[in-house]
Amino acid sequence: MGLHPCLVTVFLNGRFIPEAEARISVLDRGFTYGDGLFETMRVVKGTPFRWNAHIARLQRGLDFLQIRLPNPLADLEEAALTLIRENATTDAVLRLVVSRGVGTRGYSPRGAESPTVVMTLHAPSQPPPKPLRLLTSSYRLKAGDPLLQHKTCNKLLHVMARAEADQQGFDDALLLNDRGEAITATSANLFRIADETVYTAPVNAGALPGISRAIVQELCAQAGIECVEQPISHHELKTSDGLFVSSTTLEIAPVGVIDTQEFGTPKLIRRLSTGYAQINCRT
Repeated sequence: MGLHPCLVTVFLNGRFIPEAEARISVLDRGFTYGDGLFETMRVVKGTPFRWNAHIARLQRGLDFLQIRLPNPLADLEEAALTLIRENATTDAVLRLVVSRGVGTRGYSPRGAESPTVVMTLHAPSQPPPKPLRLLTSSYRLKAGDPLLQHKTCNKLLHVMARAEADQQGFDDALLLNDRGEAITATSANLFRIADETVYTAPVNAGALPGISRAIVQELCAQAGIECVEQPISHHELKTSDGLFVSSTTLEIAPVGVIDTQEFGTPKLIRRLSTGYAQINCRT
């Protein structure tokens, strides 16, 4: 059953309230500086898919940003399940946001000691009807940037890259790093297929350690398909047998065009996509 748009309840700092009544302070550092983290996960059969993996990544981000929650993140699982029941849905997208909370003006985080925790539910995305068309963005990630390993609330570079793609009629943007290596779409990890081997950019090149990225690696290992983490030059993409992206909302989606070059969809992509769907259905 889908999410009813007129009866939406959200979770805000321990309370379940109507979305229309949810408020945070204008001094919240998530609003003023993007000082926080988020996770997005599918709800399948009333259960958040790969909850533990998402929470583990969020905890790594909280440790990195030195944001201290009053209660363990694991305690939020029951709240997430309650939120799902409150919204009478079994198929949705759950977004969990943690900001450092209210602070004083200025970059220093001192004094912001009461984090804001929000969970919201959204209608699931429909799978793209055809392979994605990506535009190589003029914006660049910085290889080795430790912030790129976490899902921070400050995603302005990705926003601008997606706006650039939207303006030129593409589905999404391809982001390179400052070494000219192909890293990711704005919200999905990128994979290249060549000679029956799957390649994806390493984390230290600027790739997010995606939950779906890890699932692709699991599927490859189970099927005896070699999956290699190594830098992928922009030029190498042109010699690929196929390309695809993975994310929580897209699962596995083939890429049909980058800029002006077209790509086919080899059977390997369909095989991985079927395997991903089967994992999802078992949740």
